[in-house]
Amino acid sequence: MRKIGILFGQENTFPQAFVDRVNAKAVDGITAEFVTIEQVEQAVPCGYDVIIDRISQDVPFYRAYLKNAALTGTAVINNAFWWSADEKFFNNALAVQLGVPVPKTLLLPSKARPDDTNENSFRNLAMFDWEQAFERIGFPAFMKPHSGGGWKSVYKVDNPEEAWRAYDETGQLVMLYQEAIEFDDYFRCYCLGGKHVLIMPYEPRNAPHERYQTTMKTQGEAGQQLLDTIKDYTLRLCQGLGYDFNTVEFAVRGGVPIAIDFGNPAPDADANSVGPENFEWVVEHAALLAIERAQANQAGKTNLTWGSFVQHSAGTASKKSAASKADVQVGGFLSETNDLDATGAPRPAAKKAAPKKAAGAPRPEPATGGVPVAKAPAARKTAAPKAPTAKKPTAKKA
Repeated sequence: MRKIGILFGQENTFPQAFVDRVNAKAVDGITAEFVTIEQVEQAVPCGYDVIIDRISQDVPFYRAYLKNAALTGTAVINNAFWWSADEKFFNNALAVQLGVPVPKTLLLPSKARPDDTNENSFRNLAMFDWEQAFERIGFPAFMKPHSGGGWKSVYKVDNPEEAWRAYDETGQLVMLYQEAIEFDDYFRCYCLGGKHVLIMPYEPRNAPHERYQTTMKTQGEAGQQLLDTIKDYTLRLCQGLGYDFNTVEFAVRGGVPIAIDFGNPAPDADANSVGPENFEWVVEHAALLAIERAQANQAGKTNLTWGSFVQHSAGTASKKSAASKADVQVGGFLSETNDLDATGAPRPAAKKAAPKKAAGAPRPEPATGGVPVAKAPAARKTAAPKAPTAKKPTAKKA
């Protein structure tokens, strides 16, 4: 019997509907249930062929559990290794390479230093030029974390003073500074299995339970062309990133769909927010996806989805590795000491001096094949540079 599990947290409507739908299909040899986790041991299979993950982005223990499960053959949806590595700034950069329009975006260093760092940790970082940033991005703009979601720590700013005030509140967060798109239409798209797409009109300015209660404004032939482009862009992004279960948002400006948010490890699938028709679609396609993956699961192998970016990178690395010979060297023994040359270990007994050789005795030939070690030059003392900080320019008068 092949077993499908769903791992979830506070949501109530989707998990039960998903399990019921899979089991209602009565596919021979396949069953679905809520995941049960007891003792987790390294490299020991968890007993599930497929797990739909809806919560590990918030629970590190679950994330480690899923990586171990993936290593031992479970098809985890979404790939916990990948979404742990990616973030919004990288996703935007990849979108540019995939030919998908995104807002102009800058990466800001954190306002406060990370723990266990000091001014010397930032010797490579130049002074941030706010004037140049304002000129490049313009107003209005958004300031938001480069990683994470849920509209946490997101600021809309309309002038330099608001930008600085928002930045002052961000602490150790690494932020994006991104142009705001004044849109004519807005859409949120489900994409499952990298091939099934549902395009939903969406109004992000409404209250959460009313955001799907809107209609598409672009009509006729232009509307159909817009939908075709959105579907194409959605597939490019999800296949490039390797997300099995994702949502992609587009703000449409002047007929051009601009991707806003497209890396969601556990996208909203609550019946009370997405509405009955959209809920039915996502439950059905999630069930079909899980069954498909369970049937395709190969025991003893990794059964994860990797995006085209990783596949291409891994393929290139494999070719380079095959073309080059390995060069392995073994370094000499090094006894670690502290600044006082104290190791805590007993010093070895002093060796007896070798007897002196008679004058005129032949000297031994110098050893060959060794690696000479150059003597390091004396270090010059230089004053440690101060940590760069974002300097606020004087606001220009209107």
